[in-house]
Amino acid sequence: MWGDIAIAFLLAFIVSFMATPYSMKLAHKIGAVDIPKDDRRMHQNSMPKLGGVAVIAGFLVSIIYLLIVSSIEKSIDLFGSEMYIKKLIGVFLGIIIITITGILDDIKTLKPHQKLIGQILAAIIVVAFGTQIDNINSGFLQIGLNRWISSIITIIWIVGITNAINLMDGLDGLSSGISLISLISLLMIFALNNSPMVAILVISSLIGALVGFLPFNFAPAKTFIGDTGSNFLGFMLAVISILGVAKTYTFAVIVLPILVLGLPILDVTWAIIRRIIKGKSIKAVFKADNEHVHHKLVKRGFTQKQAVFILYGASTIFGMFAIILFDSGIWKALSFLLMVFAAVAIGYKNFIINKNEIAADTKYECSVCKYIYNPKYGNEKAGIHKNTPFNDLPKNWVCPVCGEKKNVFEIYKEQ
Repeated sequence: MWGDIAIAFLLAFIVSFMATPYSMKLAHKIGAVDIPKDDRRMHQNSMPKLGGVAVIAGFLVSIIYLLIVSSIEKSIDLFGSEMYIKKLIGVFLGIIIITITGILDDIKTLKPHQKLIGQILAAIIVVAFGTQIDNINSGFLQIGLNRWISSIITIIWIVGITNAINLMDGLDGLSSGISLISLISLLMIFALNNSPMVAILVISSLIGALVGFLPFNFAPAKTFIGDTGSNFLGFMLAVISILGVAKTYTFAVIVLPILVLGLPILDVTWAIIRRIIKGKSIKAVFKADNEHVHHKLVKRGFTQKQAVFILYGASTIFGMFAIILFDSGIWKALSFLLMVFAAVAIGYKNFIINKNEIAADTKYECSVCKYIYNPKYGNEKAGIHKNTPFNDLPKNWVCPVCGEKKNVFEIYKEQ
C-alpha cells in the first residue's frame, strides 16, 4: 500500500510542478488573468489564474497510471461488487464538467447561477454513476436512505463543499493550503479506517498535485489556482469523503469529513446567513462581499501571510480533532481542543498588534520586494510627506517598487 501511495504522490507532484509554468503562459494567452478591480482583491498586479489546470493534470496522470497498473496487477478490483470502475468514470466525467466551467469562469467570469449549474450537473453525474451514501449505521440503529433522499443529500454535499473551498480562495495559498491540510487529515482517517484502496490512491494523488503547485501559489504568489482549481479541489474533497467511507457508512466516519472541512463549511454557512440578512433576499447569497474570515483577519492588521498561517492553524486543529475523535474517542478529542484553546488564550495577545502602541517612526518592510518604508523620508513621488507614519498612509497607497498593497508590509526589524 505505502509503495503505491508514494508513487501516487511523487508522480502527481512532479507533473504538477512541471506543468504550473506552462499553465501560467497559457493563462496569459487565453486571457485567464486576474486584474484587481475592487477591495475584495488582496493583490495589486495582474496575476495568471489557471494554476488549477496544472493541479488537475498532475492528479489525472498519477491516478490513471496507478489505476491501470493496479488493475493489471489485480491489487485493486475495479470490476468487483463495488463497481469502482463505474464510480470513477462518473468522477472523471464530473471533473471534466467542473474543469470546463472553471476555465470559462477564469476567462470570462461567469454569473453565479451559471457556475452553480455546472457544479450541480457534475454532482448529478457522480451520483448517477453510483457514488452516494445508501445507509447510515450508528452502531445500534441502521438507517436506510431512500434513493432519492440519498441522491439529494449527496448532491447538496458536493455542491456545498465545492463552493466552500471556492469562497476560501481569497489569499495567496489559502484554498490550496487548507485543501492540502484537509486531504492529509482525511488520508490519516482513511488509513485508520481501512478504507478502500481506490480512495487512498485518489487522495494521495491529489496531495501530490497540490504540493507540486503550492511553491508557485504561496505568498508572494506567482500564479493563482483560479476558479478552475478551487472548484476542482472542493469537488474532489466532497467526492473523496464519500468514497473513503464506502465500506462502513458508520455515523462517526460520516461526521469526520464534516469536522475536517469545518473551517470552509463554517465560513460558507456564515456567508450565506450574512448575505441573506444584509440583502434581505435569497438572491443576495450570490452577491460577493469582503466579509469572509480571511478578509476580517487582514482588516485587523495581519498581513496576508500571517492571515494564511492563522487559517492553516485553524484548519489543522479541525483535522486533528477529527483524527483524535476517530482514533481515541470524544473525551481525548475534547481535552485536546481544551488545551489548544488554553494555549491560544494565554499567548494570543503577543501576536496582536495594537496600532496605537506602534511608534510613529516605525519602519515597515514589503514582504514581496523588501522595500523599506521609512516615515522619516516619506514617499514624495506619491505625495506622502516626510514624517508620515505608516498607519496614516492612504488606503490606496502601494509599494513604490513592486506595486503591492499595504497589507503585505510588516514591521521592519533592524538586524
